[in-house]
Amino acid sequence: MPVVFVEMWEGRTIEQKKQLAEGITSSFEKIGVPKEVVQIIIKDNPKHNWAIGGKLASEKFPEK
Repeated sequence: MPVVFVEMWEGRTIEQKKQLAEGITSSFEKIGVPKEVVQIIIKDNPKHNWAIGGKLASEKFPEK
């Protein structure tokens, strides 16, 4: 049974996460994996806990 971990910056809506889960599951179904066994774990990370090129993402990509 596949387990997919998705780590991303926080801020997506529940509806967006549902769409993401459906899309990932659909991709596995296309290669013959039953949707009932696909597990997806979504972890929302605050930008201040993520760094790119030595800079915190919260500094590099401030809120608009």
